[in-house]
Amino acid sequence: MSRCFKVGGTLVEVLEGDITQLDVDAIVNPANSRMIMGGGVAGAIKRRGGREIEEEALKHAPVPVGKAVTTGAGRLRARYVIHAPTMEMPAMRIPLENVYKATRAALEEAERLGVESLAIPAMGAGVGGISPRDSFRAMLETITSYRGRLPARIVLVAWGREAYEAAVDAARSLGLEGAEC
Repeated sequence: MSRCFKVGGTLVEVLEGDITQLDVDAIVNPANSRMIMGGGVAGAIKRRGGREIEEEALKHAPVPVGKAVTTGAGRLRARYVIHAPTMEMPAMRIPLENVYKATRAALEEAERLGVESLAIPAMGAGVGGISPRDSFRAMLETITSYRGRLPARIVLVAWGREAYEAAVDAARSLGLEGAEC
């Protein structure tokens, strides 16, 4: 299930699915500053893509919230994993401001890499304590206000039907009208 929106020249797709299965240039890991890939999205990326992703990420630690680093993607279909910390320590509750900072950092890193397709999960949702709706809204606000070059396609990945509906609702609340992809 997916719904597509246009943001300038970028196709923003809201998709219910598994970020580790997507065929995109890069996926975003809403990391912690220590680059420990234990649970949530990070754990799924490590399980599917391989420990080498975490081993490479650890060489960059600590990475502050508001910055991002890139590693290879191991056995994933993506070429890169962009690690954009939303929290300093694993399993921290975070303020919504961190979602904006991490999303902007991921977009800047994607621009630096020159990727054409980027997948981003609900940043700060889960252990971060941010609701999926608030997360997706903050991410969409950051995407729509970004002044650099956006990838041609950005996939906002929702884990489960409830998160998908929250993402579509967040897009509508910003005046983005979409259609089925």
